[in-house]
This record gives sequence, structure tokens and C-alpha cells, in this order.
Amino acid sequence: MNGSKSPGLAGFGILKNTTCHTEKKISVFFSIIFMTVGILSNSLAIAILMKAYQRFRQKSKASFLLLASGLVITDLFGHLINGAIAVFVYASDKDWIRFNQSNILCSVFGICMVFFGLCPLFLGSVMAVERCIGVTKPIFHSTKMTSKHVKMMLTMVCLFAVLIALLPILRFRAYQIQASRTWCFYKTEHVEDWEDRFYLLLFSCLGLLALAISFLCNAVTGITLLRVKFKSQQRQGRSHHFEMIIQLLAIMCVSCICWSPFLVTMARIGINESRLKETCETILFALRMATWNQILDPWVYILLRKAVLKNLYKITRGCCGVHIINLHMWELSSIKNSLKVAAISESPVSSKQINLQPLSSMGQ
Repeated sequence: MNGSKSPGLAGFGILKNTTCHTEKKISVFFSIIFMTVGILSNSLAIAILMKAYQRFRQKSKASFLLLASGLVITDLFGHLINGAIAVFVYASDKDWIRFNQSNILCSVFGICMVFFGLCPLFLGSVMAVERCIGVTKPIFHSTKMTSKHVKMMLTMVCLFAVLIALLPILRFRAYQIQASRTWCFYKTEHVEDWEDRFYLLLFSCLGLLALAISFLCNAVTGITLLRVKFKSQQRQGRSHHFEMIIQLLAIMCVSCICWSPFLVTMARIGINESRLKETCETILFALRMATWNQILDPWVYILLRKAVLKNLYKITRGCCGVHIINLHMWELSSIKNSLKVAAISESPVSSKQINLQPLSSMGQ
């Protein structure tokens, strides 16, 4: 080969002198378990969301349900495709030279890792923006956030994630087999070229930006809901506030805890690879934490629902014996409820009516 870079062997440089070893039987077992749990969890979440979408198809909650369905469907295919490739690699004793002569499988694996990593983060940030608009600008949300617009946003997010995943291939940069020989990604060892650093930093910055947008929008939404709750004297909004705030905290915690280690590790490698010696075990641990996000995401929508939260509240109240919050009524449409409460609190006409009520009662 005379020192030339053959496309078919572009991803095999890491196979030499590798220091990261994983037990085959244990790794295959855990890969199958993670893939099975992820597929079952996301399938259950899809069934719940689709059933809810049929009920609220013509209402404002439809946009949120469409985005949530897109998120769990993406997670489902991520577990199905990436999990199947990982199990095949483990079952083949990680002998990439035997089954990946043309480097096609590694390229497909790398593209899927980037796409199914970024797309859920992008969708999570879009969901956070949609919830923020729905609570702070209910009139704008009801007129502009139609199902057609939401489907367009889903398409644009997926196409953008596909573009980022295909960028190395379009630039004739092959995805690399990582030190553990179990997955493919951008080049993470001996990163010297600026383009290799650019891909790592692009992936990390986009992921961290999506998390930051989600955190900011969810914080604004939570503060707005609390402000409306304390200002409004109507009982109908209280259960919705409790449900929504719990969901926001769960989504933020799951995304930040699971994805931050992997994104920060990739950013550190892209910036200081020459001075940084990240071990293979550290990178693999961060990757597995990120994988847990796709397993936990659907359970946010499965467990943190109206009926489940109500039963948990009753159990907690029975154990503690403390009256924390009045769950008088759980309305069928949480988004509709928030729109009504926010519209009442922000409407100048309603505020005037509220101010005139004490005067009229005094006059009587």
C-alpha cells in the first residue's frame, strides 16, 4: 500500500495496539438487554402518544404530541439499528477486518451514531421551545403552531441531523473504529487535523446548545407556570401546573445527566487531544450513559402522566400524612388548561373585570 490511505482500510488504524478490552459474553448480554428494553419502552410510549394524539388531534395539545412521538420514534429506530449493529459486532468477535473490508459498515454505524445522537437532542429543544411558546404566547401558539407547521419542523430537524451525519462522508473523511472496537465515530485518537477537531467540536457544540436551549426554555416555562399559579385564584390550573413542572424537571435532568459527560468528553478531545489522555473506558462509559437517555426518555411520558401522578400523590400523601397540594380536578387536556389560565392572566380585559368585582361587591 506504500503509505497511501486506502478507503477500504481507513477505519482500521485504531485496531493496532488497542488497550481497551471488553468481555464478549457480558458485552453481548448487556447490548441485547439495552436494545430490548429500549425497543419495548419506546414502543409502549409510541402507543400511548398515538392514542392521545387521536383524542386531541384537533386541539392545541396535538403539536406537543407530534413532537413527542417524533422523539420516541427516533429513539426506537436508534435502539433498533445501532443495537443490531453492535450485537453483530460483538457476535463476530469484533473482527472488523473480516466483515468490513470496504469500510461500509463502519460508515453506516458512524452515521447512525451521529444522527440518532443529535436528532433526539434537537427534538428535545424544539419541544422545549414549543412548550415555552404555548405557555407564554398562547394566542400565537394556537394560530401558528398547527400540525402542518410541526410536521415541517420535524422534517427540517431530521434533515439537518442527516446533513451533520453525512458531512464527513461528503468531505471524504471516513468514520473511525474506536479503541474498544465496538462502535464507530469521529476520530478520537491522535487528532491532529483541523477538520477532525471541527467534527468533534461541531457535534459537541450542537448537542450542548440543544441542552442549553431546552434548559432555558423549560426554566422560563416553569417560572411562568408558577407565576400564573400564584396569581390566578382559579382551581382548574393547579393540577396542570403540578404535572407540567414535574415533567419539565424530569426531562431536563434526564437529558443533562445522560448526555453531558459524552458531549463534554468529545469537546475536550477536540480542543486538547494532544495534552489530554482520555482512556477508552472513560469514553465508553460516557457513551453508555448517553444511550441511557434513549431508554429513559419514553418513561417520562409513560410514568409522568395525569393518572399515574395522581395515584403517586395519593400514595405519598397516605404515607406522609401531609396535605401538599390540592388535586381537585384533572382536566383531559393539560395544554388547553394552560392556555386558558395564561390567557386569563395576560388579558387586560380580564384583569379589569377582576379589579371591578370588589368595587361592585362593595357597592352592593
